[in-house]
Amino acid sequence: MLDNRDNRNLSDVFKELQEIQKTQSADSKKHTHKKMPKVKKNFAFHFHTNTSYKNSDLQLSHIIIGCSVLIIGLAVFFPKNTSFTQSYAKEETIEDISEYELNRHRLNMQSIISENADMDRVKEQITEEREIEFITEYTNNPTLPKSEEIIKQEGVLGKENVTAIKTYENGEFVEEIILSKEKLVDPVSKIIDIGTSEFLAKHKVHIGDTMYFVDTSNLKETPDSNSKDIAEVKKSLDVKLLELPNEEWCKVSFDNIEGYIKTANLTSSYTTPNIVEKNRIQRLLIKVNIDMELNRTSGLTLNDYKKIFTGLPKDKNKIFQDNYTAFYNAEKKYNINGIFLASIAIHESGWGTSQIAVDKKNLFGYGSYDATPYESSFEFENYSEGIETVAKSLVKYYLNPSGTKIYDGETAAAWYYNGPTLKGVNTRYASDDQWHEKVFKYMETLYNRLQS
Repeated sequence: MLDNRDNRNLSDVFKELQEIQKTQSADSKKHTHKKMPKVKKNFAFHFHTNTSYKNSDLQLSHIIIGCSVLIIGLAVFFPKNTSFTQSYAKEETIEDISEYELNRHRLNMQSIISENADMDRVKEQITEEREIEFITEYTNNPTLPKSEEIIKQEGVLGKENVTAIKTYENGEFVEEIILSKEKLVDPVSKIIDIGTSEFLAKHKVHIGDTMYFVDTSNLKETPDSNSKDIAEVKKSLDVKLLELPNEEWCKVSFDNIEGYIKTANLTSSYTTPNIVEKNRIQRLLIKVNIDMELNRTSGLTLNDYKKIFTGLPKDKNKIFQDNYTAFYNAEKKYNINGIFLASIAIHESGWGTSQIAVDKKNLFGYGSYDATPYESSFEFENYSEGIETVAKSLVKYYLNPSGTKIYDGETAAAWYYNGPTLKGVNTRYASDDQWHEKVFKYMETLYNRLQS
């Protein structure tokens, strides 16, 4: 019985059939006129359809035809488990038949057919429009932080007509042979700038960002230490970064004044986190001058007021420390510079030590006449009442032109108005011609405490 479970191919099968044919031919010569005896076992080709064929005088030609039919049938129907058994009845005894070793391994006919049958191979010619890939170009950019990439130009795919031969086997694509190409649209390269500036990378800034001066320095006309000075910039002040001609110098803008400064003299909020607060204070301080307008708020916060008035060395009675909120509230309510208001109080009361200040809670000598200063001065229930009264008076009569809208729906009377500056107030407020200079010195003292 041939029961092949190995995956033998057709060549092996036919070799076995030839061996059988040689043996059968020899037996035929021995028993030409003998009747085939009855054998104890039957050998035949078996299909899973349970059809068997018996023929004791099977010739080689019949065997070959049968195998051919078998292979064609399997190629058409592809049964999964097809096996056959073959035997040849002979007149010898069972011991002679045993010379043909029984093969108990089933033949895998589907595998044999797949290995030996021709594949279904199809070719076709096509012409189609295809995309052309663009290339990516990289350029160094010294005005970008090192290693940072910016797409300067987006890439665009091109187009072309392609004629080709495509080959398929069993419905699957195998290969393609290009016959010709016709370009329709050129691709556009993608351009990427790669930054090389270590200065920008260190401070994590870009051209156009805000940077700050490390020390007070002068802007130069050109990127040269010997060039002309354009403007002085105080420590911690902010500038706008305009250009970076090299890693040593950069061009900046300070309050619309453009000039060059060494990169070593600049920092950023990333490198120096507290520089932003220092810049805010510095911006306030550069506006402090004897000709500054006083009919507007100082721009200081309540915490700034607390910092200024807490621990003043000459505030022995802590009057100003205890009333800093009153100066701040007057500023916000009446649109007056509160530091100017406090400086008048310090100057007129000798840091709150005058008898009028102590007895009458009047820090300004408000209402006093030169002939009878103590008697004619106003008395208040507390210091904050006197602070608010003087603030209203200055706003209504000294600091604003006539008709200016002020507090509580009122307008400025401007009886003593000579400009919103210290010198303008001095004209009618005090008989001392140097009064405005003395008051300004106190203002500077208070403002400078913001830097401590």
